[in-house]
Amino acid sequence: MTNDQLAQSYLKMSNERMKALPLFYQNKAYAVVIRKAQEIVELTLKGLLRFTGIDPPKWHDVGEIIKEYSNRFPDEISKEASRIIEISRWLRKERELSFYGDIDYVPTEIYREEDAKRAIEDATYIVQIVIKHFSNIK
Repeated sequence: MTNDQLAQSYLKMSNERMKALPLFYQNKAYAVVIRKAQEIVELTLKGLLRFTGIDPPKWHDVGEIIKEYSNRFPDEISKEASRIIEISRWLRKERELSFYGDIDYVPTEIYREEDAKRAIEDATYIVQIVIKHFSNIK
């Protein structure tokens, strides 16, 4: 298996998860939207790294790696590095809370429609900007 094949696999998995977001949103499962959006962003950014020959780390927020290697990406992605990093950081921060919650943080009660909308918009943005520059992905 090559880096490109693995990157393509990541993006295919991202696209499959994207298809599920509207269903979770319609059912007001906003915490699930947050969690799935985080997975989408993580997989997509790790795919981007692999396409450029960088073996991604085994942690969830690869924003700093994106920043470090931004000169290897197409100009549009490099120019958007700050926004990409911000999205990755925000969703990573929400990852565990949206899934497990905490004693004083019940995910089904905390997350609101506007949180889910933001997560969907952010995940869509990340997927679109990466796929635009790697059009051989289906």
